[in-house]
Amino acid sequence: MANMAASVISYFVFFACFGLSFYAISSIQFEKICSVKNPKKVQILMFLLSLCLAYVSSQAILQLTIYNGFA
Repeated sequence: MANMAASVISYFVFFACFGLSFYAISSIQFEKICSVKNPKKVQILMFLLSLCLAYVSSQAILQLTIYNGFA
């Protein structure tokens, strides 16, 4: 039962970090950096970058709190 609670918390932390990272990355104007005529490619790049950033940040948060027994 405790393992299931930890899984739910880790999913919640990941999706919260994903939302925050997508919000933060959306402020970068990739259209000026990349010379892409198809805006869908820029959106996919933003999605993948925010997915990577969300994974790294959620693992850091979980490592500092739950995995060390602080929660």
